[in-house]
Amino acid sequence: MAWLRKPIRGILMDITGVLYESGERKAIEGSIDALRMLRTADIPFRFITNETQKTKEQLDSVLHRLGFDIYEREMFMCVPAAKKFIHDLNYRPFLLVHPNVEAEFAECNQNEPNCVVVGDAASNFSYENMNRAFHVLVDNDDSVLITLGKGKYYKEDGKMTMDVGPFTAALEASALQRPYATDRHAIVIGKPGEEFFRLALEDMKLRPEDVVMIGDDLVCDVGGAQSAGMRGVLVRTGKFRPEDENHPTIKPDAIVKNLLEAIERVLSTERPAKEVRPE
Repeated sequence: MAWLRKPIRGILMDITGVLYESGERKAIEGSIDALRMLRTADIPFRFITNETQKTKEQLDSVLHRLGFDIYEREMFMCVPAAKKFIHDLNYRPFLLVHPNVEAEFAECNQNEPNCVVVGDAASNFSYENMNRAFHVLVDNDDSVLITLGKGKYYKEDGKMTMDVGPFTAALEASALQRPYATDRHAIVIGKPGEEFFRLALEDMKLRPEDVVMIGDDLVCDVGGAQSAGMRGVLVRTGKFRPEDENHPTIKPDAIVKNLLEAIERVLSTERPAKEVRPE
């Protein structure tokens, strides 16, 4: 248990596949108790999720119905981060996102788009919409592709479902990587992007080396966290598959049954003194 030998002053967690199973609308065994234990121990934690089919308010409502004691300010989501990014750089987005979150971008100028925003659009991933996104990118060499995460799949109602990653890859391959031109790649807002992790770290005022990320996605959760300087713990819930334990390059710092086991291990160690970092 080498990952427990260094101080753990904070926890980051995914939501879907760690707290509850997508589609099934029920808490994963032990996850509610795990959060109660963290609050009792006064260990700071945040939730960092690539959920793009729900607004923060909608996700908060789902979690409370399931019995979780969570505050909206503790959740870091792709859509608000993308909205700020677009606003700060004066981009005009073509939205390829789920209908539930379209209104989140209502304040953005969407006339004559010069960027494409891709989220988990579900049925909005039609040929027509993909082709419209394609034309925004190929008709303007300065256009930008923004993807809300790069997950390949997630588990919903017990079955694997395509995530945003493959659709982003299709647009990259068809529109951004052309002969006799410099290849362009999507800007990732969400996991595994390092900057997305840093938003949560800065909010907790903690250093990466003092924080553990717990998730069910080997690449986006564990690999992304490790690239950002944190420890990454993989749970055997959600989208986890046995082959994740033998990935050629990404090696989790620990693999546990579920969130409860991870938190029990953290709490079994001697707690480090709280560190006060300068503002």
